Amino acid sequence: MAFTNQQISDKLREVSQLMQLAGENRFKVIAFDRAAQTIEGLGDDINEHIKEKSLTDIKGIGKSIAEDIYALDETGEMPVLESFREKVPEGLVQWLNISGLGPKNAYKIHKELGISTIEELKEKIEDGSVASLSGLGKKSAEKIMKSIEWMEKFDERCRLDQAEEIASVIYDSLKDQEGVQKIDVAGSYRRGLETIGDIDILIAADEEHIEPLFNVFTNHERVTEVLGRGDTKSSVRTKEGRQVDLRIVKPKEFPAALMYFTGSKEHNVVMRQRARERGMSLNEYGLFKLNDEGDTDFDQPIEFESEADIYQKLDLHFVPPELREDRGEFEIYEDQKEFDLVTDDDIRGVIHAHSTWSDGKFSIREMAEACMERGYEYLGITDHSKTAAYAGGLSVDEIKEQWEEIDQLNEEFAHDGKNFVIFKGIESDILADGSLDYEDEILEGFDFVVASVHQSLEMPREKMMERMRNAIKNPYTRILGHPTGRLLLKRNGSDLDLNELVALAAEHNTSIEINANPHRLDLDWRFGNKAREVELMTSINPDAHTVEGIDDIKYGVRIARKGKYGKDRVLNAKSADEVRAFFEAR
Repeated sequence: MAFTNQQISDKLREVSQLMQLAGENRFKVIAFDRAAQTIEGLGDDINEHIKEKSLTDIKGIGKSIAEDIYALDETGEMPVLESFREKVPEGLVQWLNISGLGPKNAYKIHKELGISTIEELKEKIEDGSVASLSGLGKKSAEKIMKSIEWMEKFDERCRLDQAEEIASVIYDSLKDQEGVQKIDVAGSYRRGLETIGDIDILIAADEEHIEPLFNVFTNHERVTEVLGRGDTKSSVRTKEGRQVDLRIVKPKEFPAALMYFTGSKEHNVVMRQRARERGMSLNEYGLFKLNDEGDTDFDQPIEFESEADIYQKLDLHFVPPELREDRGEFEIYEDQKEFDLVTDDDIRGVIHAHSTWSDGKFSIREMAEACMERGYEYLGITDHSKTAAYAGGLSVDEIKEQWEEIDQLNEEFAHDGKNFVIFKGIESDILADGSLDYEDEILEGFDFVVASVHQSLEMPREKMMERMRNAIKNPYTRILGHPTGRLLLKRNGSDLDLNELVALAAEHNTSIEINANPHRLDLDWRFGNKAREVELMTSINPDAHTVEGIDDIKYGVRIARKGKYGKDRVLNAKSADEVRAFFEAR
């Protein structure tokens, strides 16, 4: 049986994790992790490359890893993975989620105490065994125990909106403090990832301001525990269970530090390679010349004022943080100064919103007025269809009554000179065979249909694929809603070949939404390269059930930017007339 891109990616990532715990060379670890990431975002079926023995033609896959994948295809097993599974007990992988316990110490504790589960680790901390190990000690053991307690109480990661709530209040408490010359939130939050681990805040300040700033940070009302406080870094735990790190650097170091702590790891590796190729060394402190031995010469710094300056010195144009994942951004920004990425200001209307006709909390009028208050030009109402009885799905009679209400509201808005229109839509359940939820004569009456799966998400892959293919090909489907059905940190999505569905949707002039609800953020940004290749149209949809839910669009914009969407490929960045034309072009 052929393995999917995701299955092979998962196996390579597991090798990377096991290698860390086995104390393997970090460059080998990075190589497997990078290969996993490459295959996960591949725009075509990896089995074609396996068949043609052309895996090494893919950037990021070397000869050794290619051989491991060929072996997997031929035998159903990956020898390197099986070897490390024998070396590293299964339970030890969970230790990588413990904040403050790195792979080296995890390996040491496992090896010297002969334990491999979190429960055993807790026991050995309590009886003093961990503290007695060289290089650890009582304080380290206590920190590990506290991290385990927090990990068991909270998820190791949080959603983008949850991270924003924490980051914004702490950022606001620091930004106007005396001595703060520059401040930014770095890490995966700045890159706009859909889930966030630790939150990293970076400040540029002179030395005399460090202690007062750390005092403000550690005494914030949201802080429940100070995890550590040093000369330039302080770490705290918030009441939500999140770790927040504050680093304070010299003002001249700030651009390099911001770049370094923004990441990603993969992006930074390429940046450091580019620096060395040009006789320089790039690190978190700055950009320096190399000496005759090829080492960093800290006495020969290279001047810069911003991140853009650093990119320029490495023969690149500025790369927006959202794209720093080593997924094609270097090829783009070597040649292009500007690459059109959608912004919040480009969004002109709201598509995919619910009202009190189904499970929304506000009337159509209230939703429309909320859109107008935000400066939008149109609203696409998409209440649930009849199969979704649990969500107040509409009967045929209710649909016709709703259409009358929308017609009346549109007439009223036009009469009052308001430049605003409501589109008649429906979020139609995709039934088990891929058909939509009403007869054609009813579907014909809608301006547009968002087709979504809400039930039987765990269908076998091929049955689910056929279901989705049929929905995409249906001439009434204008937008495919939250394609995988995932709920971040709660539920995995359906087993789908999204590269195929993205190409099929583009072929049939069907949009696939980026569901901007921060619980979903689906379609995943990792399929952005494929979407760009086939010129897929998306729509950044809040799936709003309340007035406040409209504002979730901003999270979808961040995911769209990560997926390399310009406003030309975002449906709701177009005018009402252009949107209507798209709806009618079935």
